[in-house]
Amino acid sequence: MAAGSAMTPPHDRKRPTRDRYGFALPLPTRWMDNDVYGHVNNVVYYAYFDTVINRYLIDRGGLDIAAGPVIGVCAESQCRYVAPSAYPEVLSGCLAVWRLGRSSVTYDLAIFAADGELRAFGHFVHVFVARGDRRPVAIPDALRSALQILVLDDRK
Repeated sequence: MAAGSAMTPPHDRKRPTRDRYGFALPLPTRWMDNDVYGHVNNVVYYAYFDTVINRYLIDRGGLDIAAGPVIGVCAESQCRYVAPSAYPEVLSGCLAVWRLGRSSVTYDLAIFAADGELRAFGHFVHVFVARGDRRPVAIPDALRSALQILVLDDRK
């Protein structure tokens, strides 16, 4: 199916495996990530998702977060927790693109332990807007090219 076609959203699918993702970023846990129960707090996984996405956009797509004319704003996010993580682990934040639209992108994300065990997975929707008026704009060519590399073919 073509990028942008309607399909079952990534949060409705089975648990993903590491080989599904075209980009991975090491995510060292921090002492402050743990909550009083001794594991990484659920809200931290959303920060991991945000970090993986923006690191890819900056490094591979040339996104200028400080002064560029276009920024990405989060329109939706979701995370399913599978197994706990705790400091001091180094996790792997993995990224793919589920849907690439004109002004928005739906990312497919997962967090894995060093041994490949799935810890969490979900999705995140960015809408690209003009920095000044926050109106949706077409995804710039450099970003679109970088994102196209990660578009999933199978969407399973």
